[in-house]
Amino acid sequence: MHRKEPLSYDDFQWTADWIMSHTKHRPKVAIICGSGLGLLADGLQKPDSFPYSDIPGFPQSTVQGHAGRLVFGELKGKTCVCMQGRFHMYEGHSLSKVTFPIRVFKLLGVDTLIVTNAAGSLADSYNTGDIMIIRDHINIPGFSGISPLCGANDERFGPRFPAMSTAYDKGLRRLAFDICKTLGISRFVREGVYCMVGGPNFETIAEARLLHKLGVDAVGMSTAPEVLVANHCGMRVFGLSLITNKVVKDYEDKEAVNHEGVLGVSSMRSQILRTLVTELVGLMDVNNNNDAE
Repeated sequence: MHRKEPLSYDDFQWTADWIMSHTKHRPKVAIICGSGLGLLADGLQKPDSFPYSDIPGFPQSTVQGHAGRLVFGELKGKTCVCMQGRFHMYEGHSLSKVTFPIRVFKLLGVDTLIVTNAAGSLADSYNTGDIMIIRDHINIPGFSGISPLCGANDERFGPRFPAMSTAYDKGLRRLAFDICKTLGISRFVREGVYCMVGGPNFETIAEARLLHKLGVDAVGMSTAPEVLVANHCGMRVFGLSLITNKVVKDYEDKEAVNHEGVLGVSSMRSQILRTLVTELVGLMDVNNNNDAE
């Protein structure tokens, strides 16, 4: 049984109720795994795993590198849920479907969202394989009114006009940098601005130059809608971009990006990302404030 949009509070509650009836886990932390980064879910203890196709109301992921499973379990003593694969506008999903899991997570009791993605770098100082802690984002589709918050607002999730000036939690970013120093990986960890474009094509050179002038450090085709809805729901957010390629900004450059290359770099850095996220979850406070335990 699948319900049609527009989605109501009851639709989200229907899915949340199904999940709670199939697992005893009650997560406080949700992790969205980007392209090729599904290994993050493999570290969960006492896992319960559900294919998206088994979950009432859930969209389906169609992109290579996205397994399409929801995995519940424990990480460093904290109960988490991992999305092994996300949803994108370019797959034909509406943004209310792209962000459907976030509101379900809110009803499950999640108060912290960790988002990861594969992204191309526009910053001249970035290298392939770098990890960028997201300080802020630019949501290009949102500029034209393509937003998961369009339509009727349900105050049970959040306010009509949510602020986004603190979209990415400063305390969690600071904690992540401390962990990177401890792990000895600070040399390839950055902090910067992520930009979401619609895709599925990669950027033209003129588009890349424009985004560079706007102050964008890394560009991808996801993340902003989930972060927007998480903030609307009162969750704190931490975001990571794995730099999988350098975006071409020169007409003389003969390089061309492809999805297979993106997955290759994701595989190379997946273990380090898994360790970083695991340590972050272990040290964070799950009571929705900015202090580490």
